[in-house]
Amino acid sequence: MPCLGRRSVNPILKWVGISLAILILIVVSLPFLINVDQFRPTLQSDLSIALGRDVTLGSLHLRILRGEVEADDLSVAEDPAFGKPAFVKAKSLHVGVELIPFLFSRKLNVTDLDIDQPDIALVQAPSGNWNFSTLGAKSKAAAASPSSARLPLDLSVKLVKISNGHVTLSRTVGHWKPLALDQVNIQLRDFSSSTAFPFSLNAQVHGGGNLGLDGKAGPLNPTDSALTPVSVNLKVTQLDLAGSGMNDIAPHVTGLASFDGSGQSDGVTMHLQGKLNADKLKLARNGSPATRPVGLDFGVQHDLRKHSGILNQGDIHIGSAAAQLTGTYAEQGESMVLNLKLSGPAMPVQELEGLLPALGVVLPAGTSLRGGTASANLSMDGPADRLVTTGSLALNNTRLVGFDLSKKMAAIERFAGIKASPDTDIQVLSANLRSAPEGISAQNMKLVVPAIGEVTGAGTISPGEALNFKMSAMVHTTGLLAVVGNKPIPFTVEGTSSNPVFKPDVGAIAKEEMKGIGGDVGKAAGGLLNGLLGGKKKN
Repeated sequence: MPCLGRRSVNPILKWVGISLAILILIVVSLPFLINVDQFRPTLQSDLSIALGRDVTLGSLHLRILRGEVEADDLSVAEDPAFGKPAFVKAKSLHVGVELIPFLFSRKLNVTDLDIDQPDIALVQAPSGNWNFSTLGAKSKAAAASPSSARLPLDLSVKLVKISNGHVTLSRTVGHWKPLALDQVNIQLRDFSSSTAFPFSLNAQVHGGGNLGLDGKAGPLNPTDSALTPVSVNLKVTQLDLAGSGMNDIAPHVTGLASFDGSGQSDGVTMHLQGKLNADKLKLARNGSPATRPVGLDFGVQHDLRKHSGILNQGDIHIGSAAAQLTGTYAEQGESMVLNLKLSGPAMPVQELEGLLPALGVVLPAGTSLRGGTASANLSMDGPADRLVTTGSLALNNTRLVGFDLSKKMAAIERFAGIKASPDTDIQVLSANLRSAPEGISAQNMKLVVPAIGEVTGAGTISPGEALNFKMSAMVHTTGLLAVVGNKPIPFTVEGTSSNPVFKPDVGAIAKEEMKGIGGDVGKAAGGLLNGLLGGKKKN
């Protein structure tokens, strides 16, 4: 009986093996038996009609085991309004098809599209129109093409993929540096022009950074693809502002930015909200990278065509220091014009110190700030690369460690006798500021140092950090020599921010002397020299 069983089984296995061999032979032979390239004109025509652009394909090959038709290369024509270079050029196009209808009815039912290694150029005109705005629009040639001459093509497909692509976003006018994306991978699932479909994208930003987004888009706007509604989640990590060209509007701003947020667009206005974090941030032309990260929770309403918008929420975080930034921005010509307000009450000074280099603020060499709070109310107006900042700034109850103000001011003879101290305690430092490309001016300065008294004045700081201040001190320290009794003592501050130099203001002192003695120049000069050389006033 066992022998008979083996004899009965062997013929079955034999016929199964023969059947499999025949099936494999058929599968291997089909690509040679079917000249799939004869469908290339049909596929080109259908894709051209669907996209509203001329589409050119290379030779077609049937990959039956994959269930797809492959084209050697792909080219999609550019919108004539944007020039002649191709809108898309790709190494190959893979078209997934339903095999049974194709093999037995020669009907192309497309299930998916995969564009391999494409170069895609996205370009925007000054009007706000994009070169992809007309994608899907029916050309006159397409409208005139008789449907009976074409095989049916259903472009409502399950999957559209772009693999390992290169994408550039640029403008037709101006100096704006294109944003380039490498290793771009895009997926559109359940794609249809008449319904919303999910999508995802990930890419590397040329110059530094990674970009990822996902969401839903559609239905496609029938007259302008750029006006298609979109909801999106966006994540950007370690974007190099300078290397990527994202600092075009303000070339002196550099750093690494990361963003995590979401947005909704109707094709005209984008409402975007999220969290932005910046490392090694530099904001001023003469600044250096900040040593502390800066965080921003923001909400913005952005006009996609006019490149303008409203910053509704701008909550800045530097450690435990918090400030609010709101206002508007608008592109004008080749500049981005800002109108912003910054309000930061009672911010811990030590949290802010790491940001001072980014703002171009230089402390005296070898010094640091410790304790106290800072308050700022500032307005920022004008082009981003030539911004003018005005407003008030104040420090309260802080200490400038490593700076002996009394020793610096001892060069002014009338301050002899002030007790030296390695640090300077500042009770109040306030001023009205104006910062512009030509430098910084400070008006209505008030400095209250318990060890000395109250100092007031005004002055400027050049872009090269040169100081030019005229100051006046009302001192209350004992042991001081005075020229004119208990009157204010004028002096100047020169040198640089890192090495300030205090000098007596001889002209101002002489002027005060003349007021006190009725304009007698001789007596004024004598009193001035006597005071500066350490002499005592005669009764």
